[in-house]
Amino acid sequence: MPHIMLSTYIFDCKVCHTRCDGKSKSVYLFENDAAFSEKFEQMIIERINQSEIYHAQKCNEPGFPDVAVYDKNGHLLNYVEVKVQQRTFMTISNALPNSNLLPSETVALNLSDLLRYFRIFEETKIPTSIVWVLLGRPCIIIDKPYLFFFQRIHRLRDIYFTNGDKRRFRRKSGEGDIVNGEHKGVTVNYHFSLKEMIEWKG
Repeated sequence: MPHIMLSTYIFDCKVCHTRCDGKSKSVYLFENDAAFSEKFEQMIIERINQSEIYHAQKCNEPGFPDVAVYDKNGHLLNYVEVKVQQRTFMTISNALPNSNLLPSETVALNLSDLLRYFRIFEETKIPTSIVWVLLGRPCIIIDKPYLFFFQRIHRLRDIYFTNGDKRRFRRKSGEGDIVNGEHKGVTVNYHFSLKEMIEWKG
């Protein structure tokens, strides 16, 4: 993946002239989020395949990351997990005061997913990257509809063990979490900073 290190996108909400309302979203529409993720997952697969060097496809192994990437000879090279972030964690300064994160820079991942990817990486030794698709943050997304950021799982693991519970948050269940009687929405997230990510120009 062609990439550059992130350095200029972080924005301090305290100095914003058109501030958000400071409230985190209370309606979490699981099915809408899943549909968005599938759309961008396919987009990433197509972008990887355009290189004609690698072949990416949907990974069908239960519990594994979304995408598997192979070389021309069919050897598995790495996994890619795709996460779409449409909202900021506006109250993070109050909810996680020791995280030292600003709302504009914060991205999240389901804690149980994160721990599972750590385990898969340890067992398979297959390099894995998490790609965050960032939407709906006009403070940092100025001339594009979305941005891609990624980080490799071993680096995320280092951040996780360095910060521990300072980045962990359990939210209340909200509207849309329950689908056909089953609770599918994410309620325990682990948070990272865009300053810890790499922007993927694609």
